[in-house]
Amino acid sequence: MSDLPPPSPEPTSGQPPSAPPPMSPVGTPPPPSASSARVGPQPPGPLVVPDGATVVVDGVSKSFGALVAVSEVSFTVGPGVTALLGPNGAGKSTLLRVLCGLTPPSRGTVWVAGGNPRTSEEARANIGIVPQQDGVFERDTIFDFVHLAAVLSGVPDPSEASMRALAAVEMDPNLDRPIGAFSKGMRQRAKIAAALVHSPTVMVLDEPLNGLDPKQRRQMIDLFHQLGEAGVTVLVSSHVLDEVERFGSNVLVIAKGRIAAKGDFRAIRGLMNDQPLRYRIECTNPRRVGAVLLDSAMVNGCTVNDSGDLEVTTNDAVAFRTNIAQICVSQEVRLTGLTPLDDDLESVFRYLVGPS
Repeated sequence: MSDLPPPSPEPTSGQPPSAPPPMSPVGTPPPPSASSARVGPQPPGPLVVPDGATVVVDGVSKSFGALVAVSEVSFTVGPGVTALLGPNGAGKSTLLRVLCGLTPPSRGTVWVAGGNPRTSEEARANIGIVPQQDGVFERDTIFDFVHLAAVLSGVPDPSEASMRALAAVEMDPNLDRPIGAFSKGMRQRAKIAAALVHSPTVMVLDEPLNGLDPKQRRQMIDLFHQLGEAGVTVLVSSHVLDEVERFGSNVLVIAKGRIAAKGDFRAIRGLMNDQPLRYRIECTNPRRVGAVLLDSAMVNGCTVNDSGDLEVTTNDAVAFRTNIAQICVSQEVRLTGLTPLDDDLESVFRYLVGPS
């Protein structure tokens, strides 16, 4: 990404930022009442923007009639990659639309890249948007599509900028097929190029890896990291836990329209290790291994499923993972597979915010 123009400096004010706090569960307070959801947009109050911050969200709520999509969300992020993690329907897309100025908040204040993105042309000019929807002109070639984005953004040399942006996403600008004939993954990369073409200081990407094959996913994750290292603020949403782990350690967890936890991603795993976790053990003698595990008090319970594999529940995941291989060796049992059954996003949210 060294060939992309560097982002323009951000005007900021206020006090220097403190060190980021570790990941901590915030819980889920009762949802706002329908009457509070109907409150219209409020005038913004005084907002302190920490030095180095590029996105500040202060008490933002967004409702559609009686439906509260985002409720009392506050956070601050700066350059680098920040992942917005949440299951489908958690409010991620609504929050990102508010951040980009595409829809006003019902309450609260948003400051992105120099101002209110709803009213400030400067702020909007510094934002690159990759929506979850396709949002492409299906009859255009990829070069024409990205070139149009460059022209609309007022880029001085739109052709050169389009070539650089397409090279960044590893696409051939000479492809003459219409975008509508491309795969989902290729359309996603074209959208990323169009968002990059004006060298924004803030990139907002809503589920950008949907439809990409494993190689393309690695390429785009590498690109996001390159942008972050170059000083761009990359805010990328996903509902896939493994994707978020590869995005980086800075994570905002959203559930039921609220921030459930924020900070270092690795602490999510730590939270999970304090909770009962389930594992599937594939081995040549599951009943013998199960008996030893129960005698050791390392597991709370175990069953042999219909496939003949052993499923166990443990309150001490670290000890279990450390000792299971040695236990199998001691019992002359061949261990062929160990799969965490709770290592998925829905489980993380169950641990963080409790059952629905």
